Amino acid sequence: MLTRAKEFLKRYRPFQLASDVHNCLIGSWRRHYKPEKDCFTLRPEGASKGNVLLSYMTNAYRLKPDEPIPTTHNRIWEAFQFAKTFVDLGYTVDVYSYLNKKFSVTKEYAVFIDVEDNMARLAPVLPKDCIKIFCITTAHPLFHNAAEANRLLALQRRKGVTLPGRRFFLKPHLGVEFADCCIIKGNDFTANTYQYAQKPFYRIPPSSSAWCTWPVEEDVEQRRTRFVWFGSTGMVHKGLDLVLEAFAEMPEVHLTVCGPIDSEPDFLEAYRKELYHTPNIEVVGWLDINSPQFDKVMRSCIGSVFCSCSEGGGGTVIDTMHAGLIPIVSYESSVDVNEFGVLLKQATVREIQEAVRMVSRKPADELVRRMKQARAYAQANHTPKRYAEVYGEVIQTILATQWRR
Repeated sequence: MLTRAKEFLKRYRPFQLASDVHNCLIGSWRRHYKPEKDCFTLRPEGASKGNVLLSYMTNAYRLKPDEPIPTTHNRIWEAFQFAKTFVDLGYTVDVYSYLNKKFSVTKEYAVFIDVEDNMARLAPVLPKDCIKIFCITTAHPLFHNAAEANRLLALQRRKGVTLPGRRFFLKPHLGVEFADCCIIKGNDFTANTYQYAQKPFYRIPPSSSAWCTWPVEEDVEQRRTRFVWFGSTGMVHKGLDLVLEAFAEMPEVHLTVCGPIDSEPDFLEAYRKELYHTPNIEVVGWLDINSPQFDKVMRSCIGSVFCSCSEGGGGTVIDTMHAGLIPIVSYESSVDVNEFGVLLKQATVREIQEAVRMVSRKPADELVRRMKQARAYAQANHTPKRYAEVYGEVIQTILATQWRR
């Protein structure tokens, strides 16, 4: 499935391998992790066309020789592909952790790619003809943080409880303003939060390595009233509060909750009744997308309900689409669901209820059609292979366009 890190690293000869630190996006590891130690150089076979500097996640480069690239988050593999594409094009790539705020430029670079907040710091000291590419993986931090604050305020007014922000980790930055152009994974929603900078945007589809069995036509009647919420940290940000309140008032349909509920005890306490004392709501917890349990849960449901307030391309929604689930999503989830899914305009409790009931009451042949379309769309647009193809095309376009500026 995914290229093993062992083969890639052996071929391109990294000059340093840091100690074996099992990274994750959010967690206590940040207190001990030393990003300044993560620097890797990947070289092409033959003469190099120039140097590329990549500021991104370094998880894939710190694996043991026989370890496959983790599927815990698609950004791990995507960061790996970023470097591989340039090496295949004949460039030498220096990779360092985006968390490293001490990195200094010591050589001439033809291209610089940043994923977070290093662009404004390094752009002024790079060569004038260096192509500066900002990789957008979230909505603009100002929008992102404001959207979560509004969700928390709305919950306070509905529920009478104040919960902390779980995804306020995005600091406002000027990356898009210092870049020559941007690569973006989300759809028009995400892009619109950066349009003020008036920079060229190149869209690439988020990848997913989710795998589920098929076909499902014979199961439609048994699963037509069953839905899943599948998400990661930040339950309020991801809209689980709204989904729980919606399903608590709809005993005729069933909700399976798949996410790290235990990591947010304050949310769990606020929604204990809905989570554990409501007959039509079941909590499973976090699932590996390549596990038999994920396959089992997906095969028992007809659709997914995901109402995030801000995303850069909702990866968990795409994972469920690979399983053939009909997506019911908020606009801010930043996933194209076309005619097979349901796009929520306001993502209110009432609107969620209307969408869920509408889907559950569709004729069986209509449900099968939508499920097949969702799966076909995901398999055509959201795979590692497709990501690599589009990213390669985009990079070649940027190189050809920006060199003529």
